[in-house]
Amino acid sequence: MNFEPTEEQRMFQDSVQRFARTELAPGAAERARSHEYPWDVARQMAQMGLMGIALPEEDGGMGGTLLDSIIAIQAVAEACPRSADAIQAGNFGPVRTFAQFATPALKERYLGPILRGEAVISLGMTEPEAGSAVTDLQTSATPDGDGFRINGTKIFGTHSAEASVFLVYVRFGPGLDGIGSVLIAKDAPGLTVGQPSAFMNGEEWAQLYFDNVYVDPEDVLLGPGGFRKQISGFNVERLGNAARAVAVGRHAFNTARDHALERKQFGRPLCEFQGIQWKFADMSMRLEAAQLLLMRAAANAGTGLPKASETTLAKLACNEAGFFAANEALQVMGGLGFSEESTVQYCLRRTRGWMIAGGSIEILKNRVAEDVFGRSFSQRPK
Repeated sequence: MNFEPTEEQRMFQDSVQRFARTELAPGAAERARSHEYPWDVARQMAQMGLMGIALPEEDGGMGGTLLDSIIAIQAVAEACPRSADAIQAGNFGPVRTFAQFATPALKERYLGPILRGEAVISLGMTEPEAGSAVTDLQTSATPDGDGFRINGTKIFGTHSAEASVFLVYVRFGPGLDGIGSVLIAKDAPGLTVGQPSAFMNGEEWAQLYFDNVYVDPEDVLLGPGGFRKQISGFNVERLGNAARAVAVGRHAFNTARDHALERKQFGRPLCEFQGIQWKFADMSMRLEAAQLLLMRAAANAGTGLPKASETTLAKLACNEAGFFAANEALQVMGGLGFSEESTVQYCLRRTRGWMIAGGSIEILKNRVAEDVFGRSFSQRPK
């Protein structure tokens, strides 16, 4: 099968790459050191039509494909890793699940500002006692008249410190079929957004506390039994994660390659040493192989949602390849790569985080094994 971009997509890729290299690359190191969300970049992306690329035109999107979105996020990430966060927030994150299942009224209320780069939506999934075992979540939705009262807490949400609205996984009743999701605005009475805390990569998150927060019936995104649909939309978020992992790894690879061509030791450029050559061969092989798995998952999805089996393999391969490339690139550059003035150490921190976020590599391997053996394997004690 051919996973190569079409001629039109190549032209699109060239256009985004030129913009990213000219406008974003010069400030890449400064953005990497900042904890602030790149709102200026988000607005620029919106003006260029790079928000909501795969969303229908009637929803304010561009009517493109998931592959188009991946082309855009990788073109930006290779030039400026931090700027790609804006593409993720406008194309791959909870915005995609929201747009897939929201009513026209909900879309009219929330989608416009997000696609204009003026707001972000954050996913409230992880809880103190429900990480990889997300179905153990306890945040409750208790009926109150026509609506519901939400009680519980969420942690580790990407953009939770900056978001204006949250897509929150809640429990309407017992078991898997009792899980669904609701939309809660940041200013909702009873919602407290905790003090920001920083991840190792510099991104900030805030704990969310829901104390009897009232949710109107129209703010229910997916009611009881909606968990599987939510996870199907979450597969798109995983591909955004995977696409950035490969692209950020390639940013580190390219930076280290340029360094190896210019840096001399023992009277010779680093690139002339066999040990260095083998590092770049290994990096290149892993990045290229991971990219092919990513392209397969995106190409097969078309304008719909990707297959869970293909998304799992793609994220696993991309996470490991991106981190491997960033780690090796830093080693090639030595003290310079380890310095805050370099974006390579930032690439290492970012790619390491994606091996946890959106499904840890261990959980992904469990999912791959289920496909291999054609059966599920419960991780719970028997």
